[in-house]
Amino acid sequence: MAQVPQRFFDALAVRTWCGLSLRALGQVREEIDAINVYPVADGDTGTNLYLTLESAVAAVEAVFAAHEVDAGTPGGDGPSLADAVGAMAHGALIGARGNSGTILAQLLRGMAQVLTARGEPAHTDGPALRLALRHAAESARQAVAHPVEGTVLTVASAAADAADSAEGDCAAVARAAHEGARAALAATPGQLAVLERAGVVDAGGHGLVTVLAALVETFTGRTSAPGAAVVPHARVEPGRGGRAGECAEAEDGEDRAGECAVAGSGGERAGEGAVADGGAHGPAFEVIYLLEADDTAVARLRQRLDTLGDSLVVVGGDGLWNVHVHVDDAGAAVEAGVEAGRPYRIRITHFGHGDVHSTRTGRPPQERTQRAVVAVVPGEGLAGLYAEAGATPVLARPGESPASGELVQAVRRAHAREVVLLPNDAELRHTAAAAAEQARAEGIRVALIPTRSAVQGIAALAVHEPGRRFDEDVVAMTSAAGATRHAEVIVAEHRSWTTAGICQAGDVLGLIDGDVAVIGADVTEVAATVLDRMLAAGGELVTLVLGDEAPETVAGHLEARVREAYLAVDTVVHRGGRQGALLLVGVE
Repeated sequence: MAQVPQRFFDALAVRTWCGLSLRALGQVREEIDAINVYPVADGDTGTNLYLTLESAVAAVEAVFAAHEVDAGTPGGDGPSLADAVGAMAHGALIGARGNSGTILAQLLRGMAQVLTARGEPAHTDGPALRLALRHAAESARQAVAHPVEGTVLTVASAAADAADSAEGDCAAVARAAHEGARAALAATPGQLAVLERAGVVDAGGHGLVTVLAALVETFTGRTSAPGAAVVPHARVEPGRGGRAGECAEAEDGEDRAGECAVAGSGGERAGEGAVADGGAHGPAFEVIYLLEADDTAVARLRQRLDTLGDSLVVVGGDGLWNVHVHVDDAGAAVEAGVEAGRPYRIRITHFGHGDVHSTRTGRPPQERTQRAVVAVVPGEGLAGLYAEAGATPVLARPGESPASGELVQAVRRAHAREVVLLPNDAELRHTAAAAAEQARAEGIRVALIPTRSAVQGIAALAVHEPGRRFDEDVVAMTSAAGATRHAEVIVAEHRSWTTAGICQAGDVLGLIDGDVAVIGADVTEVAATVLDRMLAAGGELVTLVLGDEAPETVAGHLEARVREAYLAVDTVVHRGGRQGALLLVGVE
């Protein structure tokens, strides 16, 4: 069905554009996922763009829903242009996924900054849309630490350049921007050797062309043909073999979906900050989080993260930021965020042996790794620890347990045929079971090990061997977790009856295997009592995970106690960050 065209760029046009963009990205998502070759092959650029737009659409729809009553009454008004574009930009920011999604969020934010700076007009015209597209391209480029040509940044700049030369209304400007972006997309293989060798155009640029095609449709009502946002460059069909770069002609001169696909290739390009060519592997982890911080702290954070890795993109403003970086030390990247402000919604992805930053010529990287571990962890420090051990961590902040959908997304991000799921919390058992069932329905083999604490997860991860049979690996990990007694030291929030008696608000509680065993006033004394009771039944290894609010001296005191009183027992200390508990204890 043809879309009713919008004459001006008003709130309804924003709503229409977002909806059309989401529909279009949904149609080409797999195609975009399939053409990523630079520099990380993890097959999710199209998916990341779609999820980013999905968040933007939800925010815009929420604004319209809030104005629904007023809009339906005589003299009532719907949302303003500023309301709509502001919601679009904010929704994209908080929902941005991957490098490509983060840059798209900044492009939308750049447009919104121009359109909201014009006061509260009901709509805007072609000249204002030109300014918005220009500011969008410039702000996105500024958000990337080390811009590289031949990427979505190049496509965005070309769209703005073409729009600058357009005369007329919003439709004319949108058409010019789209055509300029298409031409720039076709030229990307000549700017990045890795694209040329693989015979593909830039995946993120392809996504932007798709979004601009939806903008044209918003103002003209004309639906683009499938693949019309793609300039044919190369095609290698599944099963044909062939050399990357061999090109099939489009019939009748039309663009077709799949013209830029290379069979079996995949991966989030995420490479605006990476070296454009060469064969070296890059960092092992992708770290993404939202951050509440002021401008000065974010400026320092950019400098710090730039020394840790590459593909650095920091977008946002007004106290809320979305941070994306590729690093080898995931913990350090998260800690840098903690120093700058309050990071949350932290996602750490291990690229895996088959998904490294590779620019090798020849066959594309393996689509999926054989096996991965997904674990729920209660603090940033533990998230980094798990990630460095090869797991995909899901951060559960105090009082903010992840939903089953978040666990399913983490299983998908792990990009493996077999996944071991560690909930690390007794209360998450049913949530994790639901996530496991959904993942199995998608063809992923999932084993759920009912770990009740992060220290049990650490024990399981320590014996994890991806090279052995899946069942054997799961049995070994389950055995290691089950052999690990767990405890935690917390502060009581209110007066309560416990298995150890009545506690008052502010009392220090020691819980062993989930039950309150010790009530006291001093953290170190309670921790020592808990440790003595656990080691009374024997043990060879003590694991201590310190929370941010734990006394600095408690770890040293407990280590000394173990050395003096328990021969042949080793102690390992980790810092968990803001994990809720003052101290987590594991005894194996």
